[in-house]
Amino acid sequence: MTKPIGIFKSSLRSPRFHLGTSRRYSDRPAAHSGSDVDLEAACRRRRTEWKRKQGGQSFLDHLILTVRGGNGGNGCAAFHREKYKPFGPPSGGDGGRGGDVYILPTSGLTTLSSVPNRVIGQSGGHGQGTWQNGKNGEPTIIKVPLGTVVRELPRDDPRRSKDEWEAEEESTAGLTPLEKRDKMRENRWLHYPRSGETNVQRDSFKEAEASLYKQERVRRIARRKKGLTPIHLDLDKEEVLERSVDAPLGSKQPEPTGFLIALGGSGGLGNPHFASAVNRSPKFASRGQKGERITFSLELKLIADIGLVGMPNAGKSTLLRALTGGRAKTEVAGYAFTTLNPVVGVVRVAEDGTFEGGISGNHIYDETQVEEEQQRERMEKGELANVLTRNQSPVEAQEDEITLRPGHRFDIVEDFRFTIADNPGLISRAAENVGLGHSFLRSIERSLALVYVVDLSGPAPWDELRVLRDELEQYQPGMSTKARMVIANKADLLAGDGDPAAVEDAKRKLSMLQRFVNAQMIVHEGSGDAFTLDVVPTSAKFSQNLVKVVGLMRSYVEEAKEHRLRSDLWFRVTSLSAYLDVDPVTTSYPRKWGQYT
Repeated sequence: MTKPIGIFKSSLRSPRFHLGTSRRYSDRPAAHSGSDVDLEAACRRRRTEWKRKQGGQSFLDHLILTVRGGNGGNGCAAFHREKYKPFGPPSGGDGGRGGDVYILPTSGLTTLSSVPNRVIGQSGGHGQGTWQNGKNGEPTIIKVPLGTVVRELPRDDPRRSKDEWEAEEESTAGLTPLEKRDKMRENRWLHYPRSGETNVQRDSFKEAEASLYKQERVRRIARRKKGLTPIHLDLDKEEVLERSVDAPLGSKQPEPTGFLIALGGSGGLGNPHFASAVNRSPKFASRGQKGERITFSLELKLIADIGLVGMPNAGKSTLLRALTGGRAKTEVAGYAFTTLNPVVGVVRVAEDGTFEGGISGNHIYDETQVEEEQQRERMEKGELANVLTRNQSPVEAQEDEITLRPGHRFDIVEDFRFTIADNPGLISRAAENVGLGHSFLRSIERSLALVYVVDLSGPAPWDELRVLRDELEQYQPGMSTKARMVIANKADLLAGDGDPAAVEDAKRKLSMLQRFVNAQMIVHEGSGDAFTLDVVPTSAKFSQNLVKVVGLMRSYVEEAKEHRLRSDLWFRVTSLSAYLDVDPVTTSYPRKWGQYT
């Protein structure tokens, strides 16, 4: 039985603790340099993070997590008593082991907002008389979204909390040597009633105390060596445990626990462990050990196949809604920075290129406020009383007739699916935390391909492309090489009335954008290959020319996955060749490997 942690009570995430954590995080650059420039940058970073939490947004993509393993239970100092045995042997039980802490990636979460800032494992049970050992603490499981990167903070990081040894040194600071000795003995030993003063004077207790300190020194050295290789986990895959075919019928299937990140403390020893030929009735027992205290940095990088990058109010949210048939719940409005945090949607495609969003029945996607007002008016008039839902089919359709409809009926014809991430607007100087900054770009670091979205009705959409490319490079060098397409959105605003002169101006503007992309937006890959981006004019509001967009996106995803498969298989081939000491090119391999060599 495990103790999962997904959503904690609000008391664990009190505003007071959040303010302290944010202050330590923001002051980190100033602690290194102490310059006014770093302090100003830290204040800007805090301001951008505050902006992204407005409007009730609960999305969180980075977190400082302090983990404590469960403390071990205390041993017991007791003696056996029964009829005709008034002076029995020592019978104190050992304490139970503290619970370990695990971290488990799960597909049911999309944000780190449900993860607490501080997690403490369950403590072990205390030992009791008649040789009764304490119960071991149950493991604690921290559930995080897929794509979370877990890094252990080094010892010199100011955001790191003190470990169990440093915490004890801090609690005994300022005490005299005798007071410090008594404090340390109190943290490590339990005494039989009215026996504490006599126990500390016995040679057997001093020998046990020296042995305990020697064991602690060995554990402390081992902990320091363990810190030289800090924990670094990339949780991009969900753990799946397969049931053994030889398992007995009716046996419980084991649940996945994830990755161990903090060990619980060992339980204390009961007084029978300290019995010797000199001292047959020891009246002391040891306390349980403290669990490990480790501080981690959690960073969420969403696993999306396609990432949308564009300036504010370029129509990215409308495009995502049109591609997903309105299933992606994004805010659409006529002002900048409507989207404050990344949103991921799923696009399902049939074999003939038809996508689910194109047959949803709604081909006009207006502002959210306008759609809500229209929906309210239809509801008041009673027009929605007999409207079919997504998963209902018309009565006129025959039972044996296969009709393309969204919902579960699309499962019959679905041939491919991919995910798209809509991101907040990216503006000039976003690297300096202007606007919403660019820290949200971590959500598309894993994207297989990036797509620029520009406003074709704007005065100079090519300038937007230049700014977007430069900001991607400032965030992560080489990130702009993932770009594959330029979507010229809002094409319906050009020559919407059909004026021949306006139509010619729109064609001329699109041609200028195409020439700029062919000349200035050439992508150079690491292998030396170069290619130009595809330019596709669209109208996301009226769902125009989206079939071509979906077809190109599908080809990008398939190409990237094929390349990743080739790289993975080639790595396996070279590893096997190095092990066998053969040439990976001239050696014959099985056909399924040879086609990639």
